Amino acid sequence: MTHIAVLFTNYGPYHLARLEGLYQHCRRLGWQVSAIELARSEADYAWKASVDNLPYRFITVCEQSLQSVKVPQLVTQLYRRLQQIQPDVLAIAGYAHPGMLAALVWTTLNRKAAVLISATKADDAPRKSWQEWIKQGILQRYQAALVGGQPQKRYLVQMGMPTEKVFTGYNVVGNSTFHPDRIRTLPNPIEKPFFLSVNRFVAKKNLFRLLKAYSHYVEQRGEQSWHLVLCGDGSQRSELEQKIQALNLTTQVHLPGFLQQDALLPYYAHAGCLIHASLQEQWGLVVNEAMAAGLPILLSRACGCYEDLLIEGVNGWGFDPEQSEQMTDLMLKISQCDARSMGESALAHIQKFSPDSFAQGLVQAAQCALGHSAVNTMVQEVKGRS
Repeated sequence: MTHIAVLFTNYGPYHLARLEGLYQHCRRLGWQVSAIELARSEADYAWKASVDNLPYRFITVCEQSLQSVKVPQLVTQLYRRLQQIQPDVLAIAGYAHPGMLAALVWTTLNRKAAVLISATKADDAPRKSWQEWIKQGILQRYQAALVGGQPQKRYLVQMGMPTEKVFTGYNVVGNSTFHPDRIRTLPNPIEKPFFLSVNRFVAKKNLFRLLKAYSHYVEQRGEQSWHLVLCGDGSQRSELEQKIQALNLTTQVHLPGFLQQDALLPYYAHAGCLIHASLQEQWGLVVNEAMAAGLPILLSRACGCYEDLLIEGVNGWGFDPEQSEQMTDLMLKISQCDARSMGESALAHIQKFSPDSFAQGLVQAAQCALGHSAVNTMVQEVKGRS
């Protein structure tokens, strides 16, 4: 029986939805599935997810927060758990964290197949040639990869991974959780129609430019203006509150704070559309969520999901995130048209990006990695006998 283990830093609702899809897919294949997380919590993401009574083995390497664990302790405990379960293939989310690099080393030392799970694309950050050279060396240790979509695939191919070893389907959510039929009866948290934005309150999310664009929208639409809901929290919250007051938008802009998934559902149920204005974004899973809720999308072209999820003029529109005028124009456009058909198109399109898509892509990557690993093992055995 083939045993696949999937390693993330910390499991939230997205990850559990993906693992459920993987478990169902692997059960039909007769494969065993294990889920591993480095820690039960981490500082950047305050999500909560129940990991009780899961149908597959679930392993937490460290019970404390990830940032509080010393690397030697983390690696020691990770190796102990991997030695216990002995997966045939280990899918590793990223290569930047020391725990993930240690997991890759473990696969090499134990002649196990390694699959990289990556959301990275070429323009995420300025690239330095020496850093890219080091990454290329690391990437050579993986036998296959699972990525979000086409920009992420192009980056790995650019870094030297053969295109036939890179599979898509990583960046998905549990679509059924957000389906309009399931959430439409939830109470409306805002009395007026509203734009929805769901972000951490950090610089790359471009929220000050979004507020500027929204203020110009209000100037032009007046009393017919939709409200704006900014769900989230972070280091820029107090500055954002001051900006909202300075723009005289305290009545129209709502800040409900960071919300767990269940608390977010009423906002997805009743929003007019999602607007995601990030200056830099590897993917943007809130776009998946909104589309699964049947919402049209206004999307920054800098987001990693833009190429795969947005069909211009069909389920929404894209914009340059540095041009607030473009955002204003699209807010005016979508709030004055019947966007229902766009929302229906969004709902139909996102079905191609589901937990089953994740499962299919990861299984294909695992099969590729296992085949490559078996060939390498035979080569090593032949060399040992010669």
